[in-house]
Amino acid sequence: MIGLLRVAVVGAGSSGLACIKICVDEGLEPVCFESSDDIGGLWKFKESPEPERSSIYRSLVVNTSKEMMCFSDFPMPADYPNYMHNSLLLQYFRLYADHFDLLRYIHFQTTVRSVAQRPDFSLSGQWDIVTINGDGEEERHVFDAVLVCSGHYTHPALPLSDFPGYETFSGRCFHSCEYKDADACRGKRVVVVGIGNSGGDIAVEISRSAEMTFLSTRQGAWVMGRMATNGLPMDMTAITRFNNILIRLLPNTLVNWAVERALNPKCDHKLYGLKPRHRLLDKKPLINDDLPSRILQGALVMKPNLKGFKDSGVEFEDGTVEENIDAVVFCTGYNGNFPFLPPALSEGPHKELTLYKTLFPPCLSQPTLAVMGLFQTKGPIMPIVEMQARWAVKVFAGLSRLPCKEKMLEVIESERKRNMKRYAALQVDFIPYLDFMAEQVGVRPNFLRLLLRDPVLWVRVFFGPCTPYQYRLSGPGQWAGARQAILTQWERVVQPFRTRVVPEPESKPSVLFSPWLLTFGAAVTIAALLSKNEIFPVLQGAAQILEGARFF
Repeated sequence: MIGLLRVAVVGAGSSGLACIKICVDEGLEPVCFESSDDIGGLWKFKESPEPERSSIYRSLVVNTSKEMMCFSDFPMPADYPNYMHNSLLLQYFRLYADHFDLLRYIHFQTTVRSVAQRPDFSLSGQWDIVTINGDGEEERHVFDAVLVCSGHYTHPALPLSDFPGYETFSGRCFHSCEYKDADACRGKRVVVVGIGNSGGDIAVEISRSAEMTFLSTRQGAWVMGRMATNGLPMDMTAITRFNNILIRLLPNTLVNWAVERALNPKCDHKLYGLKPRHRLLDKKPLINDDLPSRILQGALVMKPNLKGFKDSGVEFEDGTVEENIDAVVFCTGYNGNFPFLPPALSEGPHKELTLYKTLFPPCLSQPTLAVMGLFQTKGPIMPIVEMQARWAVKVFAGLSRLPCKEKMLEVIESERKRNMKRYAALQVDFIPYLDFMAEQVGVRPNFLRLLLRDPVLWVRVFFGPCTPYQYRLSGPGQWAGARQAILTQWERVVQPFRTRVVPEPESKPSVLFSPWLLTFGAAVTIAALLSKNEIFPVLQGAAQILEGARFF
């Protein structure tokens, strides 16, 4: 490819902002189309849900910590809490966009209607894109490449037809995308269906104001809090390269047993009705600090999968019925639809997108389109999407090559079978997936070189949290501040706690551990061992030593 490549970026959420910035870094010309009037995407709270736009609830707090989820060359402010409210994350995106001057590349209130291959696509790799602006006017554009950053939380899956009797149910049924806060549930009896992170959060929040809350789950879940030992962020202590190697070397059965055993002392999952059919490594755990305590207090009742509706009540698969239910909230996920993309890209068994490494459609003769963020992982999403963008841009520019179509399809099928065993579609392993893409980009840390040249940094990188800064230490896109960011990451973790000076008790030397008392004790012991006849003279000598010590 020759000349300045024009790249269409669809969406100005966290993924879109990262893509714009990386395109600029690599000398490409990004043009971003954002259907709303602001950046932030999913993380821009709206009082009312809008069709075909992602939506969050008012109280949403992130479940990955700030050092793990930040962009790799732009740490979050030190005074930010480690797990922040959604409004602070949006503020961080504004800081990022201002710092790198990204807003000038964004066309707001512009919706992408269609993305189609040009007639000469096999030679040019170019795309025809049709957009609709805020005045309803249609515009046509030609781009050399496309980065799809519209997310997959825009088309809610509401499986009402799977539950007989819903047509005559007297209560309200709605998807979690419509939920904003628990005000409407005050004093009512509510059923929440689904135990993903949203289901757990919403059930806990509703249980604080509802008369009774029921959480219905098909499989159950392993529940983890945000805090690890000493109240430190869980992900910073768990997601390390050292732990990743241990998990890969040790038998899964052993690792599952050890981690599940560590979780149960805080909350016996079987006793609380939470224990799932799967083992902990098979699926993402539920991140929730309050769910067990709400069950303990009786405000939240665990129930099996919903079977159907009965007038004003609901029936569960174990045959139990709860009457006088006012509302049922379906936290049942989303359909990953991209209606503006060519139908030919959706080659999966259920007409879903088929993507090599959850990024590139293998059916394209020219690899000039990538779909960002269409995966699940046990870790933060943003660093992976940023690395996806770095790899995609290299592929667009011809600096990195993809395997042949047959090889890509083989890899896709292999990963699909693996994920079926793990009960998780589109699952990727956080560190291995990042490292694979980093290898393609040329930014994977060289650990032998790092050990020889900078052993202090090597220890932090290998044994410490796998923070995004590691992928800015060397290679294309190297950031001069990456080393310092790694060395000071725990300082930024501690900073928001420094809101009160904690008085320290005056340190007084302990009599029990006085060096002179220890000397005296040692002398007595030695004397007793030497000779019973000599013990008294030795004691007298030791007493004289102590007497003399008073003058020091």
